[in-house]
Amino acid sequence: MSKRAELIEKYAADLRDKCGKEPNMDLLTKVTIGLGPSIYNKDSSMVSGTDQAELDRVKANFLMKKLGLADGPELDAGIDAALECYGKSNPRKHRAVVYYLLTEHFGKQGIYG
Repeated sequence: MSKRAELIEKYAADLRDKCGKEPNMDLLTKVTIGLGPSIYNKDSSMVSGTDQAELDRVKANFLMKKLGLADGPELDAGIDAALECYGKSNPRKHRAVVYYLLTEHFGKQGIYG
């Protein structure tokens, strides 16, 4: 099994165990591939749920740039919902899982065609 496939299985386990969701493996794979080599770097593969600058980057670079959403309070609410689903007690979360949750939350699965 490739390293990427191992990581995707790890992300799927997080979605099942921590979020109580059965993941769409095709979408999870596409979100993971979209993150490129960042998934292999310990720091860039994670999202700090307690670092506002990090959350602002998620909003600007993923929600607005990648998903094409307009800035507004609903973006912050979506990030909060994803972090709550993942578990606020864990300050560092896998970026692929957070992005997957945000993609589903905003109904933007079509971006990954």
